[in-house]
Amino acid sequence: MPRIGVAVCGNSGMDYLVHDKEIRIFRSLLYIEGKEYEDFVEINSDVFYDRVTKNPDLDIHTAQTSTGKIHEMYQEMIASGYDELIIVTISQHLSGTYQNAVLAAKLITEIPIHVFDTKSVSYVEALIASTAKKMADQQKSCQEILDKMAWIRDHNHIFVAVDTLKYLVKNGRLSNAAGFFGSLLKLKPLLEVSKDGKVVTLDKIRTTPKARQEMLKRFKHEISGKNVDCFIIYTNNMNELFELQEELEQLPGIQDVKMIPLTPVVGCHAGPGTMGLGYVEK
Repeated sequence: MPRIGVAVCGNSGMDYLVHDKEIRIFRSLLYIEGKEYEDFVEINSDVFYDRVTKNPDLDIHTAQTSTGKIHEMYQEMIASGYDELIIVTISQHLSGTYQNAVLAAKLITEIPIHVFDTKSVSYVEALIASTAKKMADQQKSCQEILDKMAWIRDHNHIFVAVDTLKYLVKNGRLSNAAGFFGSLLKLKPLLEVSKDGKVVTLDKIRTTPKARQEMLKRFKHEISGKNVDCFIIYTNNMNELFELQEELEQLPGIQDVKMIPLTPVVGCHAGPGTMGLGYVEK
């Protein structure tokens, strides 16, 4: 069987999880007041959200991993002895990372490279990459691995409650923002990562507590009767999420709810106070 290598973009939050160190992580860049930081390596989530909370008007923007940097990673993985590569990325509707990974793959002729759009972000990405690596270690074929990755991609859902729409709209990440602008900053809508990998609005809600209550209500309804793994995505609100974790673990069949921070690069677009609640079917 060919030796299959796996890489995932840093938007997955893989850096914050216990993971197989043979999984390569390629990270985006964060710019704060003109200074460049490599996500996780030079600035972590705690530091980032603390800075943004203290100064909401910071000049912040991001840049995805360049085609050249990804191409360099491919070459390094080939030199390490891999015969085939699986590259896991954030949804192409949320970042140019996928497209850059595809462009870099076109420059490689030595081995097959499969760039996989998870149509998601955060824990779903990390799970898909970890699953791919485990299956590769089990000598599964590349097609078997890709089929399993596609199954996970098609059997998950993430709900998102944000404290402000300011960041999502400013950075063009909210797909159905039309009509919101009149009362934009007053709304605390409930969002979701849609099946095609976009962040869209589910409901228009006036307060953050009500948005989070609605998120939990919809989440409980949706997982009813399903065998799922659950996860919580947090920003600068970890303490209150322990309460949510305890509540979830009291539900029938729910154990070991994962908690993962939203990385600074993704958090730049969602803003502090963001909370995500998601599941993956087993």
